Amino acid sequence: MKLSTLVTASVLALAAAPVVAADKTINIAGFGASSGVVGIFGQNSGAAMAAAVEKINAEGGVTLADGSKAMLATEFYDDRCNAEEGISVLRRIASTDALVAVGPTCSNVAEPLFGILQAKVDDAGDTGLQFPVFTDVAIKGGLAGISEWVFRNTPSEATMYDNLFAWIRETHPDAKTIYGGVEEDFAHSRFTWYSVMKTAAEAHGFEVVGEAQWLLNDTNFSNQARGMRRAEPDVVAISAHPFTTCGMLREMDRQRIEPKVLVGLTSSSSLETLTGCANEAEGIIIPTSFAPVNDEAKAAAAAVEAKGGQLDLHSASAWENIMILKDVIEAAGIEGTAESLEEDRRKIRDGLATLTEAPGLLGANKRMPDGEAVKPYVFVNAESGNWEVLHNPGS
Repeated sequence: MKLSTLVTASVLALAAAPVVAADKTINIAGFGASSGVVGIFGQNSGAAMAAAVEKINAEGGVTLADGSKAMLATEFYDDRCNAEEGISVLRRIASTDALVAVGPTCSNVAEPLFGILQAKVDDAGDTGLQFPVFTDVAIKGGLAGISEWVFRNTPSEATMYDNLFAWIRETHPDAKTIYGGVEEDFAHSRFTWYSVMKTAAEAHGFEVVGEAQWLLNDTNFSNQARGMRRAEPDVVAISAHPFTTCGMLREMDRQRIEPKVLVGLTSSSSLETLTGCANEAEGIIIPTSFAPVNDEAKAAAAAVEAKGGQLDLHSASAWENIMILKDVIEAAGIEGTAESLEEDRRKIRDGLATLTEAPGLLGANKRMPDGEAVKPYVFVNAESGNWEVLHNPGS
């Protein structure tokens, strides 16, 4: 069932219901890394959630099962990109009156955290936590399958990089070889190089002539760059977050490594990369599920900036999640009382499970049966200190 069907049914059911003043609050928790090396991602998600909640409340809030109105509220919890802290944070959120949680930031937190949730709904023998989680940032593929209480609004990197390398093959027919660089101790970076970028590159005829590894907190990349320079690759793919991406790009510049094509990780299509190394990042190509290419996306970006954040592919998902949850709350008949909390949480879970598509900032986001998402995307490149759309595969 599509969301539009759910909403229509709910609206018809409530047509005759009395509307009273908003005297209830529905709490949606956010959690992720808002401190540490990747803390900017959680900070941006928190700002996006706050901006989306402000917009919804300014438009009248959400309609509950009895026809009354409620305001939304959100609070962001810091798990510091640590799995144990993430699990502790989610248990703490579940002990509050929060209806649902949006998060986490880090895939190395998401994987074990999803494991504490009930794997199969209504499995009497499974005592896992029964609490809905709607992920915005942690992007490693396949994680939604861990629990039926988990839903994701993260783009399909496998789809994006497969199409990106097909496009590079078409537009750079003289490029034959590729060299990879990977942030080895970060789950997302590691998975994306070994299981996504590398696989897609080889599928489209590129020969992998080497790869270099480093850690999230590394600051010296001279040895990795020397190996890359010796290989003389046509394409360099860097699967790392902004801090070490910039470190590697600066070292490549110092050693005068100039590939024909430079590819980056989805998470590095952010302001942090341009702030840290705009000159060295010039020309890098990255697929992303967000760019301010239409009026709605531009308005959302401005609203998030007003809250002190930046909208990128991750925080855009946080914004979208709040908007999707508003629709699900209204379609599912949420009561919004202390007595109905457990039942309301189940309604949110079931409502998210029913979706086949939902609105997004770049167009409709398809919801897969396994809880994952397929989202519209574009290829951007760094140009004169800005991210510019280089190619839109959907156009």
